[in-house]
Order: sequence, then structure tokens, then C-alpha cells
Amino acid sequence: MRKKVTVIGAGNVGASCAVRIADKQLADVTLIDIVEGVPQGKALDILEACPMEASDVQVVGTNDYEDTANSDLVVMTAGFPRKPGMSRDDLLLKNASIVKSCIGSAVKYSPNAILIIVSNPLDAMCHVAYETSGFSRNRVIGMAGVLDTARFRTFLAQAAGVSVENVVAMVLGGHGDTMVPLVRYTSVAGIPVDQILPREQLDAIIQRTRDGGAEIVGHLKTGSAYYAPSSSVVEMVGAILKDKRKVLPCAARLEGEYGRNGIFVGVPCKLGAHGLEHVYEVELDSGEMAALDASADAVEELVSVLVQNGY
Repeated sequence: MRKKVTVIGAGNVGASCAVRIADKQLADVTLIDIVEGVPQGKALDILEACPMEASDVQVVGTNDYEDTANSDLVVMTAGFPRKPGMSRDDLLLKNASIVKSCIGSAVKYSPNAILIIVSNPLDAMCHVAYETSGFSRNRVIGMAGVLDTARFRTFLAQAAGVSVENVVAMVLGGHGDTMVPLVRYTSVAGIPVDQILPREQLDAIIQRTRDGGAEIVGHLKTGSAYYAPSSSVVEMVGAILKDKRKVLPCAARLEGEYGRNGIFVGVPCKLGAHGLEHVYEVELDSGEMAALDASADAVEELVSVLVQNGY
């Protein structure tokens, strides 16, 4: 029997996730959204593409969480984008409400699922999903580091004039301005990247990585990234469903690692059939640790607002 993945939210990120999961034949897909007709229409369109992709998976669109029952994985993409005049806390609480409602409904019908959270602000929404679901930490994981690392690798490969496949990199920390690209752990075919690119160029690439999402928003004007985010989600989905035990940077709930407890921060994670199977603690120098602490502090500040508001 094929695995089943539910994608919550039939917008650009959610629909793109559904397409990629179907194309790769990773699982049957249920696409759910509150807007009537949208998930049904997009799911049917994806299903009708399967013959050309030689994919025999089933793709269903729905507005009813009962149709998501017995999912192996639930991918949470729904949420509001930040709009003019909306404070950070306004966005935080609006999306916390959405995540709480959606995850509560999803786990009612799929109590054994693994959750992948994509909604922003990512690390804080992982906290909401964790508290709402009551799941153990291995079954609630956030997608951010995979995307941030992909952007970092893209810019490094362009600058060095090499294949992206040669670039091995890692970005830790929260998803946003406080992310921590680790240059010391970055290489090109095993060659330390600082032996290939000068420090000032690396610093510029680090800043561009931090601004990666905003750069795309600046071009699109009325939207945000979805092709790279969906690919990043599917990288995680494949690692879990295929039990690859792949090490990827993901938002995980720390339980003593890196000196933190009870918050979600981007760290190197081994993903397999049980979800999060191990958190790796890499050795950090004083500057890297300070940057990671600052990133974790920013996440804790958001979580404190959530706790004050009952999340």
C-alpha cells in the first residue's frame, strides 16, 4: 500500500508540494483547503498530469478533514502573508490561530502522522503545532534550513562557477534575518569554501541568503517564493517516507542540545521513518555560538508572545 501525505493549504506552496510528491510517486496526496473548489480543481489537474509523468499515485482535493484520515505525513502550508500595516505580532497570532485549528483537525484523523510545518513565522508555528498535537518531538519538524541551505548553495555555486552538487553547506538557526550560515562547515567537493572565495564575497553571499525570501518578494510584488520552498519540503518528505536517514538542517525542538530547551531552532537533523531520529551537535566557535544564541533568543521572544496569548 502506498503512503499517504496530506498537504494543508492549496496555495502556491501547497499545490507545488502536491505536484512534486505526485511526480516523484512518493505517496498518494490529499490536498485540503477552506476555499471550496480550489483544492478539488488543483488536485484533479495534478492527477491528470500523472500519465505524462508515469505516476500512478492518487491525488484528491477536499474541504473535509475526514478525507485526510490515516495520513503518514501532514504538511502544513496554510497561513496569511504579512500585509501593509500588520505588525509582526498580528501576523504571529493570526497564523497561530490557523495552525492550531488545522493541526487540531488533522491529528484527529491521523493520530500517527508526522508533521512538517512550513507556515510562517516558521519556528514559532512549530511550537503551536507541537503544543496542539501533543506529539513527541520526533513527529513535529519545521522546514526552513533546507530552503535556506539551498539558497546558500545556489549563490556559492554561481560565485565559484561549479556544480551545485559539489557544494556542501549548512545553515542553522531561525528562519529569517538571524539564520546562521556556517562557512567553516561549507565546502566545494571537499575543499573549504574560504579557500575558493574571498571573505568579502562570502559575507555578501551570506547576506543575500538571509535576504533570499525578500529578494523574491521584491521581484514578484504580490507574492512570495514557492518553487524552492516546495522542493525543500519534498526533500524532507522523501527522506522520511523512504527511511533514508538523511541529515538535513530542519527546525527541531531542542531538549538540551546547544544549551536550549523547549524551543524550535534550525539544527542538523537525521530524518527517517520515525521522523526526527537524531539532532547533531556540531562544534561551534564563539562567534558561531553567539549567532546561534541570538537566533534562538529571537525565537524565544516570539514563543513568549504566543504563550501570553494562550498558545
